[in-house]
Amino acid sequence: MTSRNWVRFFFAVLALGGVSSGILGFLIRWPELEPYVARMDLLSIVGAFFWFAGVGLIFSLVSQVGFFAYLTVHQLGLDIFRSRMVWQAIQLVAACYVLFDFVYFRADFHQSLWFAAVVLAVSLAAAFAKAKQAKSASAFIPALFFMVAATILEWVPALRVNNQSWLYLMFFPLLICNAFQLLVLPYFLKRSQKEREQKAAMKAAN
Repeated sequence: MTSRNWVRFFFAVLALGGVSSGILGFLIRWPELEPYVARMDLLSIVGAFFWFAGVGLIFSLVSQVGFFAYLTVHQLGLDIFRSRMVWQAIQLVAACYVLFDFVYFRADFHQSLWFAAVVLAVSLAAAFAKAKQAKSASAFIPALFFMVAATILEWVPALRVNNQSWLYLMFFPLLICNAFQLLVLPYFLKRSQKEREQKAAMKAAN
């Protein structure tokens, strides 16, 4: 990827994290914010939105670090095991273990089960979309592993705090940013390749 497109990709994910957290923050903390909306206290409303959006920028950065870490791990896995099927089997087992560990070792079993169900549903949808986009069934398991394992691992800071509003506030932006990165990265890669080809053609013409 060219540096220009990497910057575009970075800021696109950053903006998505900020906006989604800003909106979700209002929905999650609505009982606290309703009085400000009722009396049209614009300064407090805008201030709250930007505060949530600022927190969302941090969540977006966490998501991006996790995504690029996964890309590195994925390539290392392919190099080490040399068999795509073996590496995919390992990722599938790891994704199942992460989900089981998350549900089994959490104090609130029912809440953990609900979160795990949402993670799995969104992960399956993103993985199906990725496989369709790549026109290859082999893209399904790596995408599923990333969505499950990366989302839960990136979510650990909120899990440690174990505050209800923080759990939700970090959970959904991470899911959104992770799915967005997974599905949009190929567009930026193709765009970078096209720009390189155009640049090479211009050099050849000169």
